[in-house]
Amino acid sequence: MRVFRFAIDRGGTFTDVYAEMDVLDAAGAAVAVRPKVIKLLSEDPANYPDAPRSTCQTSVQCGGRCRAQSFEPGTDLSVVLQTLYDSVIEVDERLQVVPNEKDRLPTDEKGISGDFIRVVKELDVEDLTKKLQAAREDGVESVAIVLLHSYTFPRHEQQVRDIATKLGFTQVSLSSEVMPMVKAVPRGFTTCADAYLTPVIKKYVASFCAGFGEGLEEVNISFMQSDGGLARMKHFHGHRAILSGPAGGVVGYARTTRPPEASGAASVQPAVIGFDMGGTSTDVSRFDGKFEHVLESVTANVTVRAPQLDIQTVAAGGGSRLFYKNGLLLVGPESVRAHPGPVCYRKNGYLSVTDANLVTGRILPDFFPTIFGPNEDEPLDVAGSQRAFEQLTKEINASSGSNGAKYTMEEVASGFLRVANEAMCRPIRNLTQNKGYDISTHILACFGGAGPQHACSIAKALGMSKVYIHRYSGILSAYGLSVADSVVDKQLPSSAEYSAATKPALISSLKKIADEAVTELVADGFQQEDVQVQFFLNMRYEGTDNAVMTRGPVGAKGESSTTSAETLAAFDFEATFVKKYQREFGFVLQNRAILIDDVRVRATVSPDLKDPALKATADADAVQPCPPHSTTKFYFEQEKAWKPIPVYLHEELMERRGAKYSGPAIIMQGTATVVVEPEWEVQIMPSGDLFLVSMAESADKTSNHPVVRSEDVPLDPIQLSVFSHRFMGIAEQMGRTLARTSVSVNIKERLDFSCALFGPDGGLVANAPHLPVHLGAMQQAVRHQLKFWGDDLSDGDVLVSNHPQLAGGSHLPDITVITPVFDQTSGKIEFFVASRGHHADIGGISPGSMPPLSKTLSEEGAAIVAFKLVDGKVGEFREKEITDILLQKGRVDDQGRPCIGTRNLRDNLSDLRAQVAANQRGVVLMHELCAEYSLPVVTAYMNYIQQAAEIAVRNMLHEFSLQRKLPEVGVVHAEDFMDDGTRIALQISIDRCTNSAVFDFAGTGPEVFGNVNTPPAVTYSAIIYCLRCLLPGEDLPLNQGCLTPIEVRFPSEGSILNPSENAAVVGGNVLTSQRITDVILKAFGACAASQGCMNNLTFGSATLGGYYETIAGGAGAGPSWNGRSGIHTHMTNTRITDPEILEKRFPVLLRAFHLREGSGGAGKFRGGDGVVRQLEFLEGMTVSILSERRAFQPYGLEGGEPGARGINLLKRQGGRTVNLGGKNTVDVLPGEVLTLYTPGGGGFGAAN
Repeated sequence: MRVFRFAIDRGGTFTDVYAEMDVLDAAGAAVAVRPKVIKLLSEDPANYPDAPRSTCQTSVQCGGRCRAQSFEPGTDLSVVLQTLYDSVIEVDERLQVVPNEKDRLPTDEKGISGDFIRVVKELDVEDLTKKLQAAREDGVESVAIVLLHSYTFPRHEQQVRDIATKLGFTQVSLSSEVMPMVKAVPRGFTTCADAYLTPVIKKYVASFCAGFGEGLEEVNISFMQSDGGLARMKHFHGHRAILSGPAGGVVGYARTTRPPEASGAASVQPAVIGFDMGGTSTDVSRFDGKFEHVLESVTANVTVRAPQLDIQTVAAGGGSRLFYKNGLLLVGPESVRAHPGPVCYRKNGYLSVTDANLVTGRILPDFFPTIFGPNEDEPLDVAGSQRAFEQLTKEINASSGSNGAKYTMEEVASGFLRVANEAMCRPIRNLTQNKGYDISTHILACFGGAGPQHACSIAKALGMSKVYIHRYSGILSAYGLSVADSVVDKQLPSSAEYSAATKPALISSLKKIADEAVTELVADGFQQEDVQVQFFLNMRYEGTDNAVMTRGPVGAKGESSTTSAETLAAFDFEATFVKKYQREFGFVLQNRAILIDDVRVRATVSPDLKDPALKATADADAVQPCPPHSTTKFYFEQEKAWKPIPVYLHEELMERRGAKYSGPAIIMQGTATVVVEPEWEVQIMPSGDLFLVSMAESADKTSNHPVVRSEDVPLDPIQLSVFSHRFMGIAEQMGRTLARTSVSVNIKERLDFSCALFGPDGGLVANAPHLPVHLGAMQQAVRHQLKFWGDDLSDGDVLVSNHPQLAGGSHLPDITVITPVFDQTSGKIEFFVASRGHHADIGGISPGSMPPLSKTLSEEGAAIVAFKLVDGKVGEFREKEITDILLQKGRVDDQGRPCIGTRNLRDNLSDLRAQVAANQRGVVLMHELCAEYSLPVVTAYMNYIQQAAEIAVRNMLHEFSLQRKLPEVGVVHAEDFMDDGTRIALQISIDRCTNSAVFDFAGTGPEVFGNVNTPPAVTYSAIIYCLRCLLPGEDLPLNQGCLTPIEVRFPSEGSILNPSENAAVVGGNVLTSQRITDVILKAFGACAASQGCMNNLTFGSATLGGYYETIAGGAGAGPSWNGRSGIHTHMTNTRITDPEILEKRFPVLLRAFHLREGSGGAGKFRGGDGVVRQLEFLEGMTVSILSERRAFQPYGLEGGEPGARGINLLKRQGGRTVNLGGKNTVDVLPGEVLTLYTPGGGGFGAAN
C-alpha cells in the first residue's frame, strides 16, 4: 500500500506543506520517499475554503489503495492571543501551607508535592454554582480554573470542574492538570491560554476532517507542540502549541544539519545556531545534540509555563520598517505586514528590509510570481522601492547626522541591512556568550523566507565561518514536523530535599509518571519497544527561587521499570545539578540544601525516516560545477559598486551533488533566495543541502578610515546605528549575567538592578532597559569615584560605593560596583562599566534597611563613600574588609550608639561577587568590541551616540516651544506637594535659539526631618528619564547626551532636593523621585500624575529574616491614552513575588490582591486604577510601610479628575481598624490583617 504523509505549517500569511509519497519496489515494499513542497496563502476564500485541506486534496489522486497515513499540522498561535479572558469569578475557598511540623494539626493533609495543607475554608459549592450558571447563560463556553496551591492540593479545582461540566461548559481547563507547578501567576496565565486556544484548535481540526469523505477516521493526526514533539489530538492542549511554528524549524535544522565532517554514523553532533528569519520577526535557538527546554516564556504579553524549546525572538524581519531619526538608522520594531506590505508590493506600503534587499540585488524579481498590486497581477516594483530610498537618502544627506557626507541610495539600503543584521545578532550573542559558549565554534543554520539572504552577513558579524542551508529552507518549519518525535511529557510537583534518604521516593515518582507516559504512547498505536524515556529533576538551592531542570539518564528503548529504577539509583543528580549550576551561573552555593520542585519524564518515539528518492550523481571528487542559469547585477557595499554575479537554480545544483561553487552568487531555491557573499564557498551536500564555508583568513572589521585618534573618526550614521545596538547589547549581557549569578530575591527574582556603560569622563553611554531611578544616578557615582581615586586606579580594580550625598548614590541598599576599563596599550582609562543592585539588607534600624521613620543616614545602614572591592594589583576580592564595612564594625551613629550592620552578610557578599562578574562580562565584551573595530573608533562612537541623544533632546525642546507658542526664551512651570506639605517647585526656561533648557527647582521646600530627602543624583535620574520619555518611539539609548542641553539648578544645601551629608534619604529614592517625575511631566503637559509612589512594604523578625516588596498602582492618563492599571510607573519596574511563593516561604496569607476599581481619575482618558493588597500575618513580626499620596491625590490634567489617594489600614485583634498613615512601623500579632489601597492615576481631559 502506498502511503502519503503531510506536514503542514499554517502561518498567518502562508501555509507551508511538505508532503511525502512512498516509493515502492517490485514487491510493493516502501524503499524511499518522493517529496513535494507546496506554499500557498493561508486565506484565499475565492480559490479554496481551507489551505491545508486543499493541499492534501490537490496533491493526492486518491484511488485504489492509496491513502493518507499522517497529518502533522503546526501552527504559530502567538498571533491568536488578544483578549485572553472575559471575566473573573472569585471562588470562595482557602488553603494554607503549613511548613513547620510543630504548627500542624491532625486535620492537615499532605499534598502531592509533600507539602502539608490546611483547608482554611472549604469550597462554597452553592455560591459558585450560581456564578457559573450566570456565566453559562451569558454564553461563556470555556472556563479556566486556577486556585492557590492547587499544584499540590487539586481537590477544590476538581470540584469546580465537576460543577462546570454539569452546567454544560464545553472546555474546562484545570491549572493542576495543565501545569502542576508552584507559582500561581504563570500557572494561571497558562491555564487561561489553554482554555482559550484548545477549543479553537479542536474546532478547526473537526472542520478540516469533515472536508474529507471518510472524515479521516483511520488517519493519524498529530500536532506539533512548543517543546518540539508531536502529540495526538486527544493529548493535545492549546497552551503547548503557542510556539509550535518556530519549534518545527528547530527540529528541522537539528535533525538535518550534517556538515561534511559530521556525516559519519559515529560523528559528534556539531553545535548549531538556528536563525529563522520571517516577515515580522526572527527566531534564534541553539542545538548541540540535545534540545534545551525552558519552562516559562512570555508570548503576546502572556506568561506561559510549559516545556518549550529555548527560542529567542527579535522584532526584525523582512517586513520590518525602516526609519531615519536623530542621526540614526532604525529597523523596526514596526512591521509592514502583508498589507499594505513593503513598497515593492505596489499597495502604498512602507520601506522595509525587503525593499533594501531588492534595491541591492539580493532579491530577483524575475523569479517571483506576478501577484502584486491592487489587482494582484503585477511583478515586484523595483522602481518604486528605488524612488522611496532616493527620497530617504535625500533626507539623510540633508541632515546634520550625515556629517556632510553624501550617500547614495544603495549605500543607505546596504546600511539598513547592516543595522538589521546587528539587531538580529543581539539575541544570538545572548543565547551563546551569555551561557559561556563560543559563537565561533558553531554552525549557523539559516532558514525562513528571508534567512538565507542574510546568512553570510550574520555569520561574518558573529565571527562564524560555517553556514548550513537546508534544501527546503523556506519551509523548514513544515519539514521539521515530518522528522519530529512523538512525545508525552509529564511531571509532578515536589517539595523534597535531595538526599540519599529521599531519593527512593523520588525514583518511585519518576517511575510512576514514566509508566503513565509509556502507556499513553502505546495506546496511541506505538510499540513499547520503540519508546525511550528521559528523566529530569527540577532542582534548586534552598533560599533561591530559580530552579534548574536537571537532565537525568536516558533509558534504552523499551526499557522496563525495574531497569529504569536501577539506572536512576546509580545516577548522581546532585553532581549533574552542581555542574550545570556552575556553568549557568558561574558559582555554586556551599552548605545549602538542594530542593526538588518537580519530577519530570519525557517519553519519545522517533519516526521511521526514509531517504528521499534522489537522482544519483557521480563520485563527489569527480563532480564538476554546473554552469549558472543566468547572471544578475549585485551591489557590493565594500566596493560601492554594482557587478554581475552568477545565478544558480537549486534543482540544477541537486543534479551535481558534491560540487563546490565560489561566491559571490545567488542560488534560487523554490521557497527562498540564498545569497553567497564574496570569500564564501558553497558545497552541495549529498542530501542536496547547502554547506557554506568562509574562505577569508580573518574578517577585516576595522574602520575604512585609517586613524590614530578618536577625534579623526568621521561620523557615519550607519555605523552609529550599529554601535547603538552593540552598546545596548553589552549592557543587556551584563544584566543577564547579574541576574544569573546573584542569589538574593531582590536582584535575581524582582530584578531590582541596573547595568550600564560609561565614557572615560563617567558620562552614561548606554544602558539595558533596567530601573530608571538607577540609570541617571549611576553616572554621578562613576564620576565621584573617578574624582576620588584620580591616578590611583589600576587595571583590575573594582570600586564600590553607595553613599547618596557624597558618592552619587540613590539610597543605601542600592550598592554600585564600578570597573574601569583600561587601554591595553596606553594604560589609560577608556571607559567604565557599572552595575547597581538593591541589596535585601544593608543594616540600619529595621530589617530590609527601608525604615519608614529614619531621621539620619546612619539609621538606614552602612554607607560607603569609596572602597576598592577588588585591588587590581593583588587581584583578590577583599572579603574581610568589605565584611567589616557591611557589619559596621566599630562605627557609631550621631549620638554615639553602635551602628547596626547587615543582617544578611552571606547574600550581600554573593551579590557583590555577582556584580563583579557582571562588570567583568562587560569588560570582556568591550575589549572584544575594541579588537573588532579599534579603540579610537569605539571611543568616537561613544561620543557620537551621546551626541545623537543630545540632538534628539534639542529637537524635542525646539518643537515643544513652538507647539506651546512660547517666546524665544519661554518658561513653563509646575509644582506639587509631598504628603507632609513639602513643596516641589520647578521652572523650565527653554531657549529656542540654542535649543537648551534650564531646570530650576528654586522654591522647593527645605530638608525634611525624615527620610524623603533626595540626593541630587536621583533628581538627575528623574530628569533624564522624563526627557527620554518625551522622545516617543525612538530606538535611542538613554545616555548622558540627554542632559547636555540641560542646566539643573538646585536650591542651596539644606533643601529636600539637596540635603545635608547625614540626612536620611531612603524614602527620597522610592517616593520623592516619583514626585519629581510627575512635576517634570506636568510642566511639559505630557500626562497626568501617576500613583507617585512605590508603596514599599517590609516585614520580618530576627528568626524569619526580612521580606521586601513594592506594590503597583495606577498610571496617569495622557492626551491620547488611558492610564494603565495595577502597574509600576516611571522610576521603577520591578515585579512582585508570586502569591504561592510568598505564602510558602513566609507566615502570611494573601487575602486579597486585585485592582481597586474606580480609583483612577475620570476624564476624556481615564487614569489607571490602583490595587488592593491584603495580608494576614500568621505569627508576630515587625511591619513597615513607606508610601506617599496618602494625603494629596494624584492630579488630573486639562480638566481630568484626580486619582484616589492611597490608604494603609491595619485590622487589630479584636476587630479594631487603625490607619497607619503613609509611613510607619508596627509590631503585629498573629491574625492581624494589613490592607493597602494604592493610589490611582489622574485623568486627562474633561470627561465630556
